Amino acid sequence: MTYENAVEAAEFIKLKSGKAPKIAVVLGSGLGAFADDLENAVRLPYDGIPHFVRSTVEGHAGQLVIGEVDGVSIAVQQGRFHYYEGYDMQQVMFPMRVFARMGIETVILTNAAGSLNSEMAPGSLMLISDHINMMGVNPLRGPNDARFGPRFPDMTQVYDRELQKIANNAANAIADERAAAGTDSERHDFMHRGVYCALSGPTYETPTEIRLYRILGADAVGMSTVPEAIAARHQGMRVLGISCITNFGAGMLDQPIDHQEVMETGARVAGIFKDLLCRIVKAAN
Repeated sequence: MTYENAVEAAEFIKLKSGKAPKIAVVLGSGLGAFADDLENAVRLPYDGIPHFVRSTVEGHAGQLVIGEVDGVSIAVQQGRFHYYEGYDMQQVMFPMRVFARMGIETVILTNAAGSLNSEMAPGSLMLISDHINMMGVNPLRGPNDARFGPRFPDMTQVYDRELQKIANNAANAIADERAAAGTDSERHDFMHRGVYCALSGPTYETPTEIRLYRILGADAVGMSTVPEAIAARHQGMRVLGISCITNFGAGMLDQPIDHQEVMETGARVAGIFKDLLCRIVKAAN
């Protein structure tokens, strides 16, 4: 995907939406409900946007929604493109190229992930502090177009610390309010913090692989996010990453893992997740 392709797609989206958002959100498996309630929304199916490919996975609606959260304009990917779907990395990260050409400055990347930490149970959220790329390929491999960014971009701080602080404060406020309202019997922190390990998929990991990733320092595993984060940082955008923990890693419980469990857990946390994203968007604007 060339620079000119990204410009063409960006101009198409701006023309169709009539908006100029500065924040973009990518919604992971089972987390698409956030986009359903945006105000003044314009919905653009991926197959109608120049050079976009289709999302083929259950739980990914396959459209870009441009709308507002309490007056703040945002662009929301309701579903993403995965390497395991057969797309190459240029296609997977293409929306990040387009967002930058649209003038997006901040990207919030969300995903469904498996926990490698016995204290981080399904239904909780994890703020991504750093990542490990185990996908076997770097999305920036190949000729570099300096109009996107430098040949050798620094990855010392992929996930913006100020955005992490905003997200953590929002999560604490929600926990306090739920405890005060009696929604939870006692206050508990549902937002954890940890390292996300990206794998190519589509198979779930083996128990031995899970033990390896724990030794490497990973707290959660998934099949997305890292290519987008790298592409966004390559272009100078601020990145926030949030994982919805949908299951424990293979071998941690005596039961198999299936995608339906991922979808059901996403639906279960939809209310808190939407509230959290709304607060982050307003504070980060």
